[in-house]
Amino acid sequence: MTAYSVRVNALWVERLALTNFRSYESASIQTDAGPQVIVGANGLGKTNLLEALSLLSPGQGLRRVPFVDLARAAGDGGFAVAARAHTLAGPADLGTGLAPGARANSERGERSERSERSGRIVRIDGTAQTGSGILADYLEIVWVTPAMDGLFTGPASERRRFLDRLILCFDHGYRTIAGRFERAMTSRNRLLADGVRDNAQLSGFEQVMAETGIAVAAARLEAVAAMRSIVEKRRERDPNSAFPWSAFRLEGTIEDDLNRLSAVEAEDLYATTLRETRERDRGAGRTLDGPHRSDLIVEHGPKAVEARHSSTGEQKALLLGLVLAHAELLTERQEGAAPILLLDEITAHLDVHRRAALFEEILRIGAQAWMTGTDAEAFSALAGKARFWGVNEGKIEALS
Repeated sequence: MTAYSVRVNALWVERLALTNFRSYESASIQTDAGPQVIVGANGLGKTNLLEALSLLSPGQGLRRVPFVDLARAAGDGGFAVAARAHTLAGPADLGTGLAPGARANSERGERSERSERSGRIVRIDGTAQTGSGILADYLEIVWVTPAMDGLFTGPASERRRFLDRLILCFDHGYRTIAGRFERAMTSRNRLLADGVRDNAQLSGFEQVMAETGIAVAAARLEAVAAMRSIVEKRRERDPNSAFPWSAFRLEGTIEDDLNRLSAVEAEDLYATTLRETRERDRGAGRTLDGPHRSDLIVEHGPKAVEARHSSTGEQKALLLGLVLAHAELLTERQEGAAPILLLDEITAHLDVHRRAALFEEILRIGAQAWMTGTDAEAFSALAGKARFWGVNEGKIEALS
């Protein structure tokens, strides 16, 4: 038995079953609400297990690959992920996957990228749903992967994606708004590339871009303000935390305009900018102004140094600090229901002190955290407080 208290309204996966998913022909795991530690050598399916869990939320999952790539190579071209979960709406059976033959259809060119994404099947309590967006009403899932270790040194697009993922957890309509902006911008870019100069056609897409672009920027500013507030609470509670507090800001023309103008004024200004820069954007082959050009600037608070100049260990600690703050913010907004955490190879770049601090934070928040690693000893501080599982060649089994 594990030694921790389970919150009445905790979000957690009680049972997970995989069929023809990645390296798993057929596998199932029965869990409890506490931390879950998955250990095994590299390449044996630890991350695949977390990826399956990530599909219990909207979107493409933690690797962001086409769904047909998730089907087991030797399988029937489809896959299934099924879970019994304790959700925001109470206990529920959640399922998702692709129908058999989906990969073969894709290889024959019978599916476009758009139809491939929409081909994902989602069922709740056995009832088919029209899309994955409804999963946001059931589970909140936050993840950290090794690919995110370069968040602060990589391109701005990665930081925007990170921020947008945070926003989606408490603003489920954000994906729709951001999608409308992207589609309108793509249409405008296509018209410009085709040499179209018809004002009516261009203005129509630019107006949609102005409306949705300002809405995207406003949602980001609101999220940053909320994160600042929770980071300050964490700083006051534990000024010497192993995960240093962060200072962060949005850097972009649209955000600057929103900080000094009303939303209506900022919208009008952006529409005017788009109209006046058509020829410039035509020459560049893309739209050069908008929320798709903004950046999230993060600083190591105690050192007053931008995160991109910090050491690898400090960057990992800053990233975890942001993720833990986000989890705490979600817990507050969901009346104590912490999100499920997926932490892949999480002990890398963390010393013994920071590992222990991370485990304490997870237990304090009350989240069901799924953590992977190659060495069970790195998770020894969780002995008696977590369940340990071994993964080997598509099989999952409990470890004593």
